[in-house]
Amino acid sequence: MQRAAKGGLARRLLAGRVPALMAALVVICLAGVLLTLGRGGGVTIERSDGGEAAAGQESDASEGGEAAETEAPVLVVHVDGCVASPGVYELAGPHLRVNDAVEAAGGLLPEADTSQMNLAAGLADGQKVLVPARAEEGAAAAAAGGGAASQTGVGSLVNINLATADQLQALSGVGEATARAIVEDREAHGPFSSVEDLMRVSGIGQKKFDKLKGQICV
Repeated sequence: MQRAAKGGLARRLLAGRVPALMAALVVICLAGVLLTLGRGGGVTIERSDGGEAAAGQESDASEGGEAAETEAPVLVVHVDGCVASPGVYELAGPHLRVNDAVEAAGGLLPEADTSQMNLAAGLADGQKVLVPARAEEGAAAAAAGGGAASQTGVGSLVNINLATADQLQALSGVGEATARAIVEDREAHGPFSSVEDLMRVSGIGQKKFDKLKGQICV
């Protein structure tokens, strides 16, 4: 009977411990869930890092854009004629125009004549931009320089580096198309070094030049 009583007591004690064991298991399970959620928080941190990496990529892209801007081609141009500071200038930037070169040289002088210039034309490396003076100013400067505009049988010599298209048409044998070609040639290739250089203009051969050489100067 004592053994039976002890067995019954053991079963009662075991029965009393079962809820406690189940409660312990529940606590362990909850701890596991919380640990899993904590690791899920780690995923959030990784996303944050990914966001920082994305920001870094944007920074790299921005730096790449700045590098591209820094690497814009540099043009070396010669600005001469009626500008404040004639000289050779280095210009950098996209879509550079003749006006940019003029502004780099200090801008136009009051006597400048841009009627036959295209200030919106694009610039090329090595180009010379020549800003001519008005006809009366050019004649006065030539006279002061030693009579380059001296009188001839057909009137004053015409400076082919300074004359406008209308003034060039006053030359015998020079029509509108030829006058325009002369102006476009000196804008594209720079001033004429000598009167013979006029033959580099399309449409002006030896015969036409022979008719013109007594009327022109540089």
